[in-house]
Formats: sequence, structure tokens, C-alpha cells
Amino acid sequence: MTLVSASSPLITSDPLVLGILLLILAFVLNTSSGSNPFYKKFYSIFPPVLLCYFIPGILNTTNIISGEGSPIYHVASRYLLPASLVLLIMSVDLNEVWKLRRKAGAMFLTGAFGIVIGGPLALLLVSQFSPDLLQGQGEHAAWRGLATLAGSWTGGSANMAALYEVFKPSTDVYSGMIAIDVIVANCWLATLLFAATRSQKINRFLKAHDRALDDIKKKIEGYQLATRRIPSMPDLMTIVAIGLAAAGLSNFLAGIIAPMIKMHAPQLEKFNLTSEFFWLIVFSTTIGLALSFTRARKLEGAGATNVGSLFLYMLIAAIGMQMNILNVFATPSLLAVGFVWICIHIILMIAVARLMKVHLFFLATASEANIGGAPTASLVAAAFHPALVPVAVLLSVLGYTVGNYAGYICGVLMQLISGG
Repeated sequence: MTLVSASSPLITSDPLVLGILLLILAFVLNTSSGSNPFYKKFYSIFPPVLLCYFIPGILNTTNIISGEGSPIYHVASRYLLPASLVLLIMSVDLNEVWKLRRKAGAMFLTGAFGIVIGGPLALLLVSQFSPDLLQGQGEHAAWRGLATLAGSWTGGSANMAALYEVFKPSTDVYSGMIAIDVIVANCWLATLLFAATRSQKINRFLKAHDRALDDIKKKIEGYQLATRRIPSMPDLMTIVAIGLAAAGLSNFLAGIIAPMIKMHAPQLEKFNLTSEFFWLIVFSTTIGLALSFTRARKLEGAGATNVGSLFLYMLIAAIGMQMNILNVFATPSLLAVGFVWICIHIILMIAVARLMKVHLFFLATASEANIGGAPTASLVAAAFHPALVPVAVLLSVLGYTVGNYAGYICGVLMQLISGG
């Protein structure tokens, strides 16, 4: 541990920060699975997954640790996430997952439409109380920054960066959008993780009962029981080796193909095909799909899904340590636009879900595939059942594809409202 100035975090040692995060995860998971009456009551109010995400956020906010300068999130998103996707996907029955495509796709398109129309509506509503939102000129115009945020919320950070090059906001405006993205998206992620623990009550409100979803979970659980065995050291080593080796191969291939496309076909950047992270998700998903047709699927009985879920929990903590709760007060008018915007998205999602009697899983996963992308969409899907992670990944890949188009349309609409 290194003691530094007040402007620096109390703990700057990354190995120590990693140890703290793992201790938090171990404490929460152990106490939430025990029989202590106090913890049972406590976790009925505060879901374990939410705490694994929120406690690191508190440590970051109070400057005990810092997520901004730490490589932990980079390692978790580039290595643990693809490893987790491989281990979770290779254990599922893809024929059953494919049956969910229609409702998942419908909710994803609803979510994207909610972002496209929500941005202009939110800007119009909040500007009635804060007219200065429409008064910026040139690169300092608020709508330019909000247009990049639309790209993030219909696809991901790669789309946000792409639309930055299109609309060219000032660095100050763009930095503010990144802060709003983190704050609003994290609040919504926390809400979805909490909602996953109350899915039965919410589904009654949505009038939803998706038998196909229940059938998948039952088949997966039945397969797990039929193949379950006490894992040996070779089993665990094989599981970890497959996951991390696949992650390494995915990173390697992504590092080759993305620069190659950028050099020889730069026009494909609008489809996000020059993004290494896009290809990382594609390759890890493809490897997991391929392994699901091999004997590797039998490793589910030795705990492949548990190891994959462990990697996801580590990603949850890493994402949580990026959150700074106090930033909510930094840019009140633009932040208000962000919250009104996400509320319009949520209201539309709930309305369509109730009209179509769609399960909360589809609403939550499709929404997060829009707002957060593959990492957080996978977390939300796993909160319902690890077997459902492939649905989140497929939706996230779709988001990377449509994000630039949806974000551009949203940006043009906000430009018209602002008169820019």
C-alpha cells in the first residue's frame, strides 16, 4: 500500500486492489449463500450481484482505490470476459437458445428506437427549464456531444468513438458525455441487476410467462445434474486452459484482422469492423459455439459454467470500480437530459414488453445490449441464468452493427431541435 496525496487514491498497488476486490466477492458470495437469518434478510433487500458491483464503486468514489488508472478493468474485459463467454456458451444447447431470437430481437429494436427518439425528446423537455442547452455554437454545442452518447447507447464505446469523428464535439463536451454515460448507464445496470432478483413479481406485471425460457433453464439444470461430478485438478486446469487459451486466441486474431480491415477497407469502419473489441467478442463467441458441438461440452459436469460465472463476477467488480457516485452532480442540466433520455427508453421497453407479454429477461438483456454492450449485457443475462448469456452476446453484436446508424439519426434529430 502506498500513501499518496489527497488527489490520488489511498491504495495505488494494483495487486492489492485486485486482492481487495476478490475479498469483497468472496465475502458477498459466502454470506449470501449461508443460513444466517441476518444475511438472508439483508440480501432479500440488496441482491448479492448488486453489492459485488456497488461496493467497489463506493471504494472508488471515496478515493480508496481508483478505477481510472488501474489496468484491472482492461484485463477483465479483454481476458476474463471472452474466457467467460467461451465457457458459458460451450455448455448450452444452441438449438434451444435460437428459439428465443424473435422476442429478443423485438425488444432490442424497441430499445434502439427508444434511444433514437428519446434523445431529441429529452433535449427538448429539459431545455424548457435550461435554455442554455440549445445555445452552444460550433463544436461546443451540446447536441454534438449527445449524438456521440446516442452511439454508445445503441451499440457501445466503439460506436461512441466513431460518432465523435462524425459530429466533432469539443473535448470538454465529449468528456462530459463520457461522465454522463458512466453515471446513467451504471444506475440503469444496478436497477436491472436488482430487478433480476424480483423477476417473478415483475413478470406478473408484464403478464409474461415464457415457457421456452423456462424450458431452456430446466434442460440446462437437468444436463448439469446428469453430468455433475467432483472436479479433479485436471478437470479444473482443462476448464481454465480452454477459457483463457480461447481468450488469448481471440485477442490474437482480433489484433490481426481489425488493423488489416482498417488499412485495406477503411470504409468498413461505419460497421465497426475496424474495432478490435468487436472482433474479440465475435471470435470468442464463435469459439464457444464450435466447442459446444465437441466433447468439451461435457466439462459442464465438472463446473465449466461455475468457472465462467466466476470470471463474470470478477468483471462485475472491475466495472464497479469505474463508478464515481459523486460525478452525478458535475453537469446537472446535461445529466438531467441523460436521465430523462434513459427513462423514455425504459418506458417504451416496458410498454412493448407488457403489450407482447415478454419476459423480463428479454427486456433487461436487450436494453443492456443497447446501453452497455457485451460485458454488462452478459452480466444481466447471467443474473437470470448462465445458460442465457449467448442471447446477450448475440444482441450485443447486433448493437455494434446498428449503433452508428441509430446514433447518427438521433444526432441529426437533436441538431434540428437545437437549430445547429
